Amino acid sequence: MEITRNGSTPSAKGPVDWFTGTVRIDPLFAANEARRGTAGAVTFEPGARTAWHTHPLGQTLIVTAGFGRVQRQGGPIEEIRPGDVVWFAPGEKHWHGASPTTAMTHIAIQENLDGKVVDWMEHVTDHQYQG
Repeated sequence: MEITRNGSTPSAKGPVDWFTGTVRIDPLFAANEARRGTAGAVTFEPGARTAWHTHPLGQTLIVTAGFGRVQRQGGPIEEIRPGDVVWFAPGEKHWHGASPTTAMTHIAIQENLDGKVVDWMEHVTDHQYQG
């Protein structure tokens, strides 16, 4: 058994190459010899969002607070709220973030494939974000 105590891993600012706006990442767990999954709690301030990206083995989001948006390439912008669970299939190009006026926090869970959990792409433009 392993217990990771709350506050034992420092928060990090979301890198500008991967995010637009103010984003905080709180790591929850990392892959190891017995586990290929990773997870983090990610908080987006109003208007903040990820860049377009994919995950080699997919991604699950569990919304824990606030009001947000998600979109897969070619699909409509969907609203997400606490308790919602979002699944993106392997290789599905997508983005996620807060609504324009309300912050949003989700737990993001993804699996490691050959040392990689995500492929980052171009930023979501303001026009794309506004829908």
